[in-house]
Amino acid sequence: MQIVETLNEGLKRGYTITISAGDIDARVDAEVKKLAPQVKMPGFRPGKVPANLIRKMHGESLSQDALSAAVRESVDQTIADNKLRPAIQPSVNLEDGYETGKDAVVNIALEVLPEIPVPNIDELTLERLSVDPGEEAINDAIARLAESQQSYEAGAKTYKAKSGDQVIIDFEGKVDGVPFEGGKGEAMAVVIGSGQLIPGFEDQLIGVKANDEKVLNVTFPADYNAENLAGKDATFDIVVGEVKKPVATKIDDDFAKGLGLEGIDKLKELMSGQIEQELNGLTRTHMKRKLLDQLAVNHDFDVPPTMVEAEFDQIWQQLEAEAAKDENPEDAKAEMEKDKDEYRDIAVRRVRLGLLLSEIGQANGVEVSQQEMQMLVSQAAQQYRPEDREKFVEYIQREPMAAAQLRAPMYEDKVVDFLFEKAEISERKVTREELEAAIEAEEDAEAEAKPAKKKAAAKKPAAKKAPAKKAPAKKAPAKKADAEPAAKKPAAKKAPAKKAPAKKADTK
Repeated sequence: MQIVETLNEGLKRGYTITISAGDIDARVDAEVKKLAPQVKMPGFRPGKVPANLIRKMHGESLSQDALSAAVRESVDQTIADNKLRPAIQPSVNLEDGYETGKDAVVNIALEVLPEIPVPNIDELTLERLSVDPGEEAINDAIARLAESQQSYEAGAKTYKAKSGDQVIIDFEGKVDGVPFEGGKGEAMAVVIGSGQLIPGFEDQLIGVKANDEKVLNVTFPADYNAENLAGKDATFDIVVGEVKKPVATKIDDDFAKGLGLEGIDKLKELMSGQIEQELNGLTRTHMKRKLLDQLAVNHDFDVPPTMVEAEFDQIWQQLEAEAAKDENPEDAKAEMEKDKDEYRDIAVRRVRLGLLLSEIGQANGVEVSQQEMQMLVSQAAQQYRPEDREKFVEYIQREPMAAAQLRAPMYEDKVVDFLFEKAEISERKVTREELEAAIEAEEDAEAEAKPAKKKAAAKKPAAKKAPAKKAPAKKAPAKKADAEPAAKKPAAKKAPAKKAPAKKADTK
């Protein structure tokens, strides 16, 4: 086997490998000897079939297998002999014109990971902004929970419905006077002002009382999920069964017991824990951003272009998806195009930080244990149908890169925790509002750093900032680092619900 370097430019490498016909033929001979005891052929005792007949029967497939094995080994040897650290899977191409019995010429192209200077992590300084979950926050959370458990009581027969009341109706929807499929139902509960149904439907229930009959006039949204109804004018004939008024939920031991808890004190304890966990998450987000900023300022090195391009593609795809949801998609996409170079810079920063975190983790023995990896695989497998979960597990076991991507978020968290332990951390008590303002200020500072002509993009949610990503797993190419704030999502719009089964209306 002959290996010749054909490219050594920056982080790009290229090699031409010549595998002799004799090497391939020797591999075929070895496979024939392994196969011979198992081959059966009329006129020969088992295991006594001549090698030349076996070659005649299986020669083509054996040659292909031998060539594939030789190529794999030659690529591995090239990487090992040259002490390469591939950033991505090498591109391997067999030159055209190869024929069985001739030398095979293989071209390899790859990008390698850069030589990263020893990371300076001994002078990290951070500030932890911590918030205590106050009694008011706990009570507010319980009040919201009580509101979600809203109950209703029937009003008098003469009681007229108002916003916030629950109206029980039978209905039948029609387009051009003709009933449509899924547009009929009985005893459906509608809360006026909840926004569950198509625009205009709930508002027309204000003032109705038990036993009223009424025709509602509505227009289905242009983007309604049923094409035969989208944008159409329709009527709904309704009969009101009863009107119910909301009943104030008393927050006491009985309320807590209704949730399966011992009493109100236990509920407050539970809510306190949840709020504390949420606040700790905000605190960590703030500290992590400050940490990554310090690392980015103190370390600079070339990064593999292909990794940057892959990262940029992911950023761009998500931004395009968000722009499509904007009220003015074309304007949002135009703003994105203006900022395209900046998003590419973000991709470079993320890849560089990902490589740096990976280097820090490896140098300091940070790792994800086998037990933790099994937990990650098991959790990820739950996203698939039961019959596909085993295939997913096999895929992760078979593909190191896929396993590295699955491991990456946990590995990054472990490296960040390690750096938190190394850093000199001061602590300052703040309110939740101050903590959220500090996080928002970082986002605003990034936006202000853009050229003046691009500041208008801040009003376009889809063209604001690149989505936050994760960093790499140990000994794997860096995947993503949470180096930038998440892209702001467009304000949620109330979309009509799908056609409801059974007794539910097509008014949602």
